Amino acid sequence: MAAGDLADAGAVRLTRWTWTLTPAVAVLSSAAVVAGTDGGDAAPGIVDAGPLTRWALPLFRTVADVSAVAIVGALLLTAVLLPGPRRLTPTQGRAMLWASAAAGVWAVASAAVAVFTLSDLFARPVSDVLEPAMLLDFVVTDSRGTAYALTAATGALLATFGPGVTTAGWARFWLLAALGGVLPPAFTGHAAGSANHDAAVVSLAVHLVGVTLWVGGLVFLLPVVARRHPDAAMAVRRFSVLAGTSLLAVGAGGVVGAVIRLPGWGDLFTSAYGRLVLAKTALLILLALAGARHRRRTLPAVTVGRRTAFLRLAAGELLLMAVAMGLAAGLARTPPPSTAGTAPSPAEELLGFPMPPPLGDFPWTPLFTQWHFDPVFAFGTAAAGLLYSVGVRRLRARGDHWPVGRTVAWFLGLAVTVLATMSGLAVYGKVMFSVHMGQHMILAMTVPILLVLGAPATLALRALPAAAKGASPGPRELLLKLLHSRYVRAISHPAVAGVLFIGSAFAVYYTSLFETLMRSHLGHLAMLVHFLAVGLLFFWVIIGVDPGPRRPPHLGRLFVLMLTMPFHSWFSISLMSSTELLAGGWWTAVGRTWGPSLADDQYNAGAIAWATGDIPVLITTIILAIQWVRSDAREARRVDRQIDRGDAGDPLAAYNAYLAALHARDRRPAVTRHLPEPRPVPPTEGPS
Repeated sequence: MAAGDLADAGAVRLTRWTWTLTPAVAVLSSAAVVAGTDGGDAAPGIVDAGPLTRWALPLFRTVADVSAVAIVGALLLTAVLLPGPRRLTPTQGRAMLWASAAAGVWAVASAAVAVFTLSDLFARPVSDVLEPAMLLDFVVTDSRGTAYALTAATGALLATFGPGVTTAGWARFWLLAALGGVLPPAFTGHAAGSANHDAAVVSLAVHLVGVTLWVGGLVFLLPVVARRHPDAAMAVRRFSVLAGTSLLAVGAGGVVGAVIRLPGWGDLFTSAYGRLVLAKTALLILLALAGARHRRRTLPAVTVGRRTAFLRLAAGELLLMAVAMGLAAGLARTPPPSTAGTAPSPAEELLGFPMPPPLGDFPWTPLFTQWHFDPVFAFGTAAAGLLYSVGVRRLRARGDHWPVGRTVAWFLGLAVTVLATMSGLAVYGKVMFSVHMGQHMILAMTVPILLVLGAPATLALRALPAAAKGASPGPRELLLKLLHSRYVRAISHPAVAGVLFIGSAFAVYYTSLFETLMRSHLGHLAMLVHFLAVGLLFFWVIIGVDPGPRRPPHLGRLFVLMLTMPFHSWFSISLMSSTELLAGGWWTAVGRTWGPSLADDQYNAGAIAWATGDIPVLITTIILAIQWVRSDAREARRVDRQIDRGDAGDPLAAYNAYLAALHARDRRPAVTRHLPEPRPVPPTEGPS
């Protein structure tokens, strides 16, 4: 046997041992961490529920985490990493069965975590909490019980219906469902109870999704490479992009979470929680170095058929990831060091930050001095700016032109987004309806105009490389397919876009949904993202320059704009004249003691909506008129060029050429008498 074959055989055996040892290392690591921190920073006043709960809770939590990683990895391999036709290949089908089997374990482990969590909360043995009524009450009334019940239900559904999946579309659906099932436990525990809990919860969710995709994808990529799958090189290249993105998400989420939960830098070294954070940071650095080595050396080797180095390095990465997962289980069991001081006020518990000071008179300086970090908009705008810069730089590197005005519009839109979501507008928007309405108007009617004029889709289509002939569709082809899909064609119809733009405001504010969303950190975030999304859709239909489904002519777009705006004015006037407080329960619970009354503040909100709606409409009308004039000028230049070339694209020239062809083909007098003589068109004469 050749030396290369021996090396490959050894690498394959190492891969099998890694598959066996990784879950065991994760479980042992979590057990060691729990044992090492058991007597550390225990929460005061909590009685121990017994050794069974103390050891079984982290054990089943780790089993649930490992199962979730296996599910996501198998579905990721099926739906994303391996290219293929619409129906699943045999390899993808086997991965789907792996996901279904792991989903059963996930469901059982999540249910066990719920039971042992209840035992831990009440400091009672497991036998005392196995009453159906107590378990049902825990699931219905406690956020932790609800979270684990949702996770268990997701696992049970996937275990039931997963074996019957035969298409890539359904595999993608279950991948999204599995990622959604991973998130509910992130919304409880230390993150939800910490200061700035909205940022803590979001950062933990981003961290969990990144870890799950990264670890799960690598686990199921190993056997594909080890067995010399024909598409192994393609799968490795796709995973490389995903791994880099996941590394950034994990690092960013971890940094934000640590900064929020640790009172000071000294707690990194003096508390058990801080020491676990340092250990996880060291492991993340090692994994980043391994990823860099993958990109430089092992990925090119896999492309040419050499797999040994990749398998060895990936196996080592998985063992490091297993230790990190064990540390994460222990970190979830270890409370962060408490901050000295008084208990938070009711407003601080609701908002996640102290009640801001009064705004005072104009110019309302606190709107520009009170800042609140939001990881979704912070990382989202940073990523959007970075990707746009890379695209522009790639175009300029190959000598292509990209208008400076589009770049300015894009980055100005991102800057206004940051201002609306992290400045005093975001802080006071949670305690004053008027400021919230200003934030809404900026996100729905100002930011979209700027971002749409940046033409990001056009930039992406010009900067992304086209897939090779016969190869699987790449990002450029997928983007084109999305822009011309039936879904985009449906939602970008002017009537649909207008209804979503105006109708969503009535649906949110004039129902109980508004107060429900304000009371939830994620609900409030979803509301802001929704307003931004419907604004982007509406203004893309009106003044968008990116490719997409066929848009109405400029006169039709102007008609849609003029038809939609009266409904916006109607919404504003109805808000000012309403005698019923919208989301009155929320504004009362916050307990603002300064500024206008709740009724006056609601009137101010309607006035802001009315006043700020006219300026964007005027700007949009001017932009639409300029686009209309430029479009007519381009069409006139095109026709002139066709006439100068004697091109048949001119309507009159095409008609004359058609008649001449008929005359030459059929010279019978009876026919030619009825055909008008073609009139030659001088080169300088325009179409009649």
